[in-house]
Amino acid sequence: MSIRIDKKIVDYSVKQDEPQEDIQAVAANEVQATPAKQEDNVVQLHEKLKRPEMLIGSTYKVKTPLSEHALYVTINDIILNAGTENELRRPFEIFINSKNMDHFQWIVALTRIISAVFRKGGDVTFLVEELRSVFDPRGGYFKKGGKYMPSLVAEIGDAIECHMRMIGLLKDDGLDEHQKKLVSEKRAQYESAVNSAETEDAGDFPDGAQLCSKCQTKAAIIMDGCLTCLNCGDSKCG
Repeated sequence: MSIRIDKKIVDYSVKQDEPQEDIQAVAANEVQATPAKQEDNVVQLHEKLKRPEMLIGSTYKVKTPLSEHALYVTINDIILNAGTENELRRPFEIFINSKNMDHFQWIVALTRIISAVFRKGGDVTFLVEELRSVFDPRGGYFKKGGKYMPSLVAEIGDAIECHMRMIGLLKDDGLDEHQKKLVSEKRAQYESAVNSAETEDAGDFPDGAQLCSKCQTKAAIIMDGCLTCLNCGDSKCG
């Protein structure tokens, strides 16, 4: 193919190939950059991440005085970046099962929504506070150990919190020195009161005790939020 030149040629030069040393230097830089990119390839949890064939998890038993049958809350976790320094264990799905079918519809809806939030990734710890803020208009109850639960939904949130602490997603900051000192003082006062009560006549009951409807003894007091008889052990909380 011929090219017509309309202007006068005033100068020219011959194009030369690039030196072999420069080509090798560029290739070496590319090789060194490749491992760094591979190290930054950390898998994050997101909604498009496919579910593995097998997941590990834990099941928590929730027994409340509101139902004869217990709830069993199962939370399965996914392991991200397994075998590396960036390995993470994050909740992936939740299932709730019970013989009691009274709450079947809203429990199924709740588990699907929570599982969808888990799979979105990011900070999912807010679910604990949201669920524990749900109050039953009929009133709450005290679980074993004296912890107050305002509703059944709140206890499901409590089970999720226990699981998140177990896998390290939530950290327990603990008490500061001032709080530890206050707790120690209150514990000492309580133990002193108990020791004083043990030295009194066993037939005596606290002042202000109410009449027990079961044993007809004026020995019923409010204990852990429930009316409990110190004579026969009858309690409104079962």
